[in-house]
Amino acid sequence: MSAVLPSSVATGETNPARQPDASQRSELDAGLVRLQSTLSAYLPPADVERVGAAFAFSDAAHVGQFRVSGAPYLSHPLAVAETLAGWHLDAQAIIAALLHDVMEDTEITKQEIADRFGVAAAELVDGVSKLDKIEDQTFEQAQAENFRKMLLAMARDVRVMLIKLADRLHNMQTLGVIRPEKRQRIARETLDIYAPIANRLGLNTLYRELQELSFQYLYPLRYKVLSKAVKAARGNRREVVNKILLNLRKRLPEAGIEAEVMGREKHLYGIYRKMREKHLTFSQVLDIYGFRIIVKDVPTCYLALGALHGLYNPVPGKFKDYIAIPKANGYQSLHTTLIGPFGTPVEAQLRTAAMHHVAESGVASHWLYKDDKALSELQRKTSKWLQSLLELQSNSGDSTEFLEHVKIDLFSGEVYVFTPAGKILVLPRGSTPVDFAYAVHTDIGDRCVSCRINQELMPLRTELRNGDRVEIITAPHASPNPAWLSYVKSARARSNIRHFLKTQQTEASVALGERLFSQALRGVGTALADITPTRWKGLLRDTGAKSKSELLTDIGLGTRLAAIVARYLQHKDEKVAIGATGEVALSKPGGSDKKAPGPILIRGTEGLAVQLASCCRPIPGDPIVGLIRKGQGLMVHTHDCSNIAKLRGDRVDWVDVEWEQGLDGLFDVSIRVLVQNQRGVLAKLTAAIAEGQSNIADVSVEGDHGATASVYFTLQVQNRAHLARVLRSLRHIQEVIRIARLKEKTLKHIN
Repeated sequence: MSAVLPSSVATGETNPARQPDASQRSELDAGLVRLQSTLSAYLPPADVERVGAAFAFSDAAHVGQFRVSGAPYLSHPLAVAETLAGWHLDAQAIIAALLHDVMEDTEITKQEIADRFGVAAAELVDGVSKLDKIEDQTFEQAQAENFRKMLLAMARDVRVMLIKLADRLHNMQTLGVIRPEKRQRIARETLDIYAPIANRLGLNTLYRELQELSFQYLYPLRYKVLSKAVKAARGNRREVVNKILLNLRKRLPEAGIEAEVMGREKHLYGIYRKMREKHLTFSQVLDIYGFRIIVKDVPTCYLALGALHGLYNPVPGKFKDYIAIPKANGYQSLHTTLIGPFGTPVEAQLRTAAMHHVAESGVASHWLYKDDKALSELQRKTSKWLQSLLELQSNSGDSTEFLEHVKIDLFSGEVYVFTPAGKILVLPRGSTPVDFAYAVHTDIGDRCVSCRINQELMPLRTELRNGDRVEIITAPHASPNPAWLSYVKSARARSNIRHFLKTQQTEASVALGERLFSQALRGVGTALADITPTRWKGLLRDTGAKSKSELLTDIGLGTRLAAIVARYLQHKDEKVAIGATGEVALSKPGGSDKKAPGPILIRGTEGLAVQLASCCRPIPGDPIVGLIRKGQGLMVHTHDCSNIAKLRGDRVDWVDVEWEQGLDGLFDVSIRVLVQNQRGVLAKLTAAIAEGQSNIADVSVEGDHGATASVYFTLQVQNRAHLARVLRSLRHIQEVIRIARLKEKTLKHIN
């Protein structure tokens, strides 16, 4: 799925000598009249005049430019402006719509627009305009960067996205004239990115239209077949639909309810998605028709719901109250599914006229730009989402990662859960307590250790359900677990966890890099403290590192060899490939003050830059070796680990390591105990382990109901001597036949 931002279904040709013919000119002038007529209904005359001036300016800027269809290019920004006028956006947005392509496609600058039409309009045009592509960027990277620029501009002013969505709508409406491969790419992008954004902003009508157009161009054959099937079904089911409409229009007045009742046909893409997700044939999709009931106020919505449930039986579990708990995009309605005539499922939506207006136009329906007016609830929700984009941006490493987080946020469904104080939080469907913790506050997420769901202690990976009451338990010194990334759903949680881990890895890598570099420098007869600022400056210049921290991080992660950097300092007159990680032919350094480099001391708590290999699980007291892997840091193995035996001949990446004295931490070690299969033996084993002052991290039993069984333990011990004491305690048990320490990742099926 590529995230791309093609230029407006672009100019087919530029010929300054060519002018629109009479009919094209007449059509453009008629479009301007329509636009000004619409604007006159809600804007002052002075603003309407400014829009006319912007039209003339855009006309002059795009002179000689024509679309692929042969229409004058000006027809495109005019169509975009008309869409925005239908949403009743202000004059600045309309002006920006008319000028939204002049910075990309002409020589007009941002400053010229600001001088003629104001800074606000110029900022909007700049927000919609793409960046110049950087030479070394791939197409996908460039487009992702453009998308990030536009979203961040939208975070400052949502009108940027409203202009872009109107721009995309007209492009999709005229997509049939461009070449097939580009048509597919634009349709895919629209379905994957722009339609979800329209939905997130509450622009329901636009959302559905973008989906339909994308479906039509992505899957033209499926679209054609499904369209034909719906037309046939429309005739077959007309009697049922008319009967339901008649019954509703009769029953509601009988209950004293004034209502507007409308039948509506489901969109083709909605039917197609239901068929695909639920593996249904078209004939099995019975609810291709729905009904919308619009009443005067909220209490009447619930009265009408009661009347409907009295007329037709409701389907259990198919009622949703989006009035009491609105969707994140501000949408409000009551949804219910009824069993209609002949057993046909009937979907009904009940809402007020105001709710209907917001449902169709979303944030565009009443976005205020005046500081002296209070924000509506919808605006507050939208503003919160836009601010979350800025947080994602600060935590994302690059534009591609940022776009990934945004997609996660856009594509998810919703689940509604409660805080202990009764506040409702809206999370992506499939969210866990970790997502909940980060939704409350970043610090709560970072310090999360466990949770209670509905007053019961539950695992952090538990999937939350609608109505769950969640309480997060924190600890002062806790930190995010990398394993959380395997099950969190929200973009905010994923972004914050990744940001923390990157920061932690960088800090740990700098510390390890400094230790490795110090060791290497001792080998050439110098010390880290002896390197002067001038030599550091020259070293950074020659290696291409931006800072001392970056150089040490590279050494800690194995992307540079400490020995080569150290030798470069010692022999700066020799040419050495600083970034290489293989052997380099170097003459031996002169002088007699060279010292043997000391080993790196391992504490076991260094963080992500130093890892104890899971294949052999070394513990203090074991003879160990270190292996530098590019991008992974230092991996510590036991000297007899089977996984490294084949690498013995390659000495370049090996590091001399030893355990630091006086370690008091706990280290995992796995053992296998072969016992007589008798009652109570497991209790004896665990008691002996407890007497040995060891914790049991994991236990499993493997046996075939015969005379013996194998019991596998993962124990936490301080060192090799501690493990020996535990094993002696176990050997005193009469039922124990044999004990072995396991140095393999898979604990079972090892003899």
